[in-house]
Amino acid sequence: MAMNRESNTYTILYAVVMVVVVALGLALTHQLLKDRQVENENIDKMQQILRSLNVNVTANEALDRYGQLIQNAYLIDEQGVKVAETEGTAPQDPAFSTELGDPAAKGMPVYEALVDGSLKYVIPMSGAGLWGGIWGYMAIEADGSTIYGAEFDHSGETPGLGAEIADVAFKRQFQGKHLFRDGEFRSVAVVKPGRTDAHRDYVDGISGGTITSQGVDRMLRESVGEYRDFLMKLNTANQ
Repeated sequence: MAMNRESNTYTILYAVVMVVVVALGLALTHQLLKDRQVENENIDKMQQILRSLNVNVTANEALDRYGQLIQNAYLIDEQGVKVAETEGTAPQDPAFSTELGDPAAKGMPVYEALVDGSLKYVIPMSGAGLWGGIWGYMAIEADGSTIYGAEFDHSGETPGLGAEIADVAFKRQFQGKHLFRDGEFRSVAVVKPGRTDAHRDYVDGISGGTITSQGVDRMLRESVGEYRDFLMKLNTANQ
């Protein structure tokens, strides 16, 4: 027998069914969008790692190029020793899924890349600029000291000023600079244009972006400094 569509029971059942259908639809849409968002974030991270290796590719090319160049990835502890059972280059593996500075992290990420037959080590960096976070990746030669390439980005630095840390001209300055001098980790100084640093290799900071430049300098000393023991072992082994 057909239910009376004018009854309260029909109205309540209809409303319940519609709520359930809409809720299921929203949940499915959320999951689909979340998966796509995570995928896009992973691709963007791969592009950043590749740019530190002086390889600039589109989002469609990133996965294949990353797979070709990144030979291994793993976590290291504060003494620069590889953490057991952390090797793997995929997004779900420990190195890729670990963010520098995460208090729950089991180590610090290192990526090994083979570029034209030459081994490079890529490490992440994170810090603070004038208006928010800054971050990046640094590719280092097998000697643990010579910078092969650098990548920087930011969350909200001023366009035309601090935001220029993401420009190729700023990043290119780091190529060939050395993190070690006389057997000691010195990092690379970011100085006001026209100035020098007698104790460290240096690059020119951003004109009008003093606070952001200082943030990059501090990020290099602190974030890259966390890898001091790891890089020292590489440096010593190649002398």
